Amino acid sequence: QVQLVESGGGLVQPGGSLRLSCVASGNIFGVYSMGWYRQAPGKQRELVATITREGNTNYADSVKDRFTISRENADNSMYLQMNSLEPVDTAVYYCNALRFDLGTGSHEYWGQGTQVTVSS
Repeated sequence: QVQLVESGGGLVQPGGSLRLSCVASGNIFGVYSMGWYRQAPGKQRELVATITREGNTNYADSVKDRFTISRENADNSMYLQMNSLEPVDTAVYYCNALRFDLGTGSHEYWGQGTQVTVSS
């Protein structure tokens, strides 16, 4: 099992910034990709950004040039720097991890989520 704990959410004004953090613990050997997803009220969960162990990144078009994903393999942490926030970015943000096990295949894990609210 992999445990994921997010932090850093909150209320911010439009145009402001927030930095989300996610710390992974447990059986983290084999985690090959981590990412951030978000879910707004009444909408499906959607991808925000992902990053592989090697540092390859992928972003949703809606956040490119505003959000930056990064990770520190040494302390099993991942971050999402969010700049120029807009009200449409309001959502619960979830940390995600994908782990591969030779015996049991690929496994997916989720954190409990952290609320981000962009409002004046």
